[in-house]
Amino acid sequence: MRIVITGGCGFIGSSFAHLCIIKNHDVLIIDKLTYAGNIENAPMKADILVKDICDVTAEDLGEYDYLVNFAAESHVDNSIKDGKPFVRTNIEGTFNLLELARKNDKLKKFIQISTDEVYGDLEDLSWEVTKSTTKDKLNPSSYYSATKASADLLVESCGRTYGLPYAITRTCNNFGFRQYDEKFIPTIIYSIREDKSIPIYGDGLQKREWIWVEDNVNAIMDIIEFDENSYKTHYHIGSGDVLTNMDIINMVGTILNKTPRYEFVTDRLGHDRMYSLQSNNRITKTLFEYLKETIYDSRL
Repeated sequence: MRIVITGGCGFIGSSFAHLCIIKNHDVLIIDKLTYAGNIENAPMKADILVKDICDVTAEDLGEYDYLVNFAAESHVDNSIKDGKPFVRTNIEGTFNLLELARKNDKLKKFIQISTDEVYGDLEDLSWEVTKSTTKDKLNPSSYYSATKASADLLVESCGRTYGLPYAITRTCNNFGFRQYDEKFIPTIIYSIREDKSIPIYGDGLQKREWIWVEDNVNAIMDIIEFDENSYKTHYHIGSGDVLTNMDIINMVGTILNKTPRYEFVTDRLGHDRMYSLQSNNRITKTLFEYLKETIYDSRL
């Protein structure tokens, strides 16, 4: 089958593209190659089109069975500084892809890659809740999560109005090979190795759920391989591996046998305290196991 992967030169998208090639699928990658996209991340056998998803045409896509939309502006701090690129890519870009996909008679499914952040801060709720469910209200806190929630709603409305077959996956924080250097875990590893001070937002006790990127993309592939007949679906892809930021810093310090240096800085505006997902997908590697196996790898 032929699979179009937007954002396929980024961290998670490229991992999915490599899996598709292993599975002998034909792959077209579309990527604007912003700061987080690297063409070297893509598998050699994939076709690559360097283009903004807002400008992609039906002729660019050709015939395809699945469109998997990883493309997104995703850096929360950047969205606080300037939300316009997030509105353009995450909302307008998704809308353009939907308009193309709904006119594709061969389409088996449009798969929208979303985030646990669309549910907002679990600690904001007036009752004790430790995990978000697929039936929970969307309550985003940042321009990033608000634009991702908006994109999810566009997908749902396209399904209702035009009969678009779709799946929306909401996953937690990913870690693994090819992750952008400025992301949290690569930054911590580098800083502790080089005895550099780590800036920590607020008290560092914000809780996040972490999943190995390969577990995430394998769960997405399961949707393609085993759920072809499902018309409209929502999936949570999580791990149950919930840690505070300080937990991770201390974990890396222990593995490197170094005392981390850090300083507490003013908290991020609107910073959520906790995300976690109710999920039941198969997990093969925890963050601690991954760090123990790879922390001395120069690629990180």
